[in-house]
Formats: sequence, structure tokens, C-alpha cells
Amino acid sequence: MTITQLVTHSGAFHADELLSSVILTRLFPDATVIRTRDRDLTTPAEGRVIYDVGREYDADRNIFDHHQPDAPLREEGQPLSSFGLIWRHFGMDYLAALDIPDDHRPEVFRSFDQGFVLPIDLVDNGVLATAAAGAMLSDMTLPALLESLKPVFDDQTPDADDRAFHAALQIARAFVEARIQRKASKLRAESMVMAAIERAGDGKVLELPMGMPFRSAVLKAGADHLLFVATPRSDGWTLTGIRLSEDGFAQRADLPAAWAGLTDKELEDASGVKGAKFCHNGRFIAVADTREAIMKMAELAVAEAEAVQA
Repeated sequence: MTITQLVTHSGAFHADELLSSVILTRLFPDATVIRTRDRDLTTPAEGRVIYDVGREYDADRNIFDHHQPDAPLREEGQPLSSFGLIWRHFGMDYLAALDIPDDHRPEVFRSFDQGFVLPIDLVDNGVLATAAAGAMLSDMTLPALLESLKPVFDDQTPDADDRAFHAALQIARAFVEARIQRKASKLRAESMVMAAIERAGDGKVLELPMGMPFRSAVLKAGADHLLFVATPRSDGWTLTGIRLSEDGFAQRADLPAAWAGLTDKELEDASGVKGAKFCHNGRFIAVADTREAIMKMAELAVAEAEAVQA
């Protein structure tokens, strides 16, 4: 069936139908988005997808609302918003439209659902307050930011809501597609990191062919022996530590204290490595001109870390 109409409610918009529109307009680019409460248009018909309005949920008839008394729930019992429903039924097709590889789609689908779609569902249904992010950040959550794009109260022009909705749609699309591409890239990186871990063997330094996310793959591989990661960049090489957690800055091993905050000749003198260029005062990253120099720095850092841990 060819979809020609994407129907959602008129008036003030919220994150759930705005983000649903991101998915649907990608899949049905020739369809017209209609924002209305006209009963004739919010009733299922051929060529029409209805979402966040209509008080029904029936995927076979392409209507996806969640405001009715028997509102749909996730398997775990959490309420779904229109975004959760649209993602459930169209998410895999959307990932295909973004050229996410077949074998990566199930994991990207799951990860995006849990980390992005579920919070929108919970906020929209009043289960999770945006203030749960903390008083200082409550206005910086994605739903709050998207809804800040609504017209101001005294903009009384007839099409103010519709104009704001379509402007916000492009911003929302950027967030959604960037998030999905980042998740997909982590899966691509994982296979490269796994291969590098195999090459490293029992060595304490992981050498990667370019900068990429590596921590999750290191944990997945159980490569507890690794202490540092060496990576080329456009103007040299870097040596970084491996954080113990995503939320903190503690590392498996720090770079030598004698290098902290030094640059150029001072760092060369402190390390004894020609071509050493910089070491952050926090001792989590160092830079050198060449691979030879960075690997020598890595060798020294490993030796000091092992001495400290002994």
C-alpha cells in the first residue's frame, strides 16, 4: 500500500509525535504530514498512517495512539507513547533506510529503543519527570529542548504551530539519525578492536588503526591485561588510558606522573623519548610525532604502571 498521508494531532506538539514524524517522513518521503483533529482524517483509511491521535492502536490499520483507556504497554509493563509504537513497527525498516547493515540492525534497534525511545515514552506518559535528570539539567533533556521550539504564547498567527512543528522536525531528525549512526559505528568499531586485541596477544598496549570507541569491545573480549591504547591521528600518534567506567575518569593505569602537563622539549627530557609532544595534566592522554615515539612512551608507561601495581 502506498502511504500518502501521515496524520497526527494539531496544536502544541510534543517530542513523541515529532520523533515519530522523523521515522515516518524518512520511510514515506512523498507523504504529506497532516496535523489535525478532524475525525474524518483521524480515522483509518487506505494510504494513511495515524499516530498520537485517534484513540486506537491497530497496526494492521496503521493507527498508533496511546491515549485510550486500554493503552498499549511494553512487555515489561511500561507505557508506550506514539514514538514507541512507531519504533516498534517501523524501526527496522527505518534502520534499513539508513543503510545500517543487516547483521547490525537488531542490536542497533534494541539499543536505540532502550536508550532513546523508552525515555521518551516514559516522559510523555508522565512516568518519568524531566526533572529526574536533576534540577539544573531538567530544561536540557531532549523532550524539553524539542518542546521549547513551540511558538510563544502570544504568537497568534493561524499557522504558528504548524510552522514550528516542521522547523522542529528537521532538528529532531538530526538528533535521531546522529544517535543511530553513532550506535551503528560502535558495532563497526567492535570488530576492528577485536581484531586488534587478537594481534596484541599478551601485550599491554592495544594499537588501533584510527581513533574509534574501544572500551566496550575491550570489556567484551575480557582483555583485562590491556593498559593503554595507541592510535594514529592526522599529525602524529596518541597514547590513552582505558577508563574503569563510562561515568568516571579513573583508569586501569595512568601515564607517568613525571610527564603530567609537559610539552615538547620538557616532555622529551622527562621521558627520554625524542618526538614526545604533550601529556595532559590528568595523565590520560599523551601525544608524539611518530609511531616509534608513541610506542616507546607506551613501553615506559607500562613499566611504571606495573611497578606501581607490584
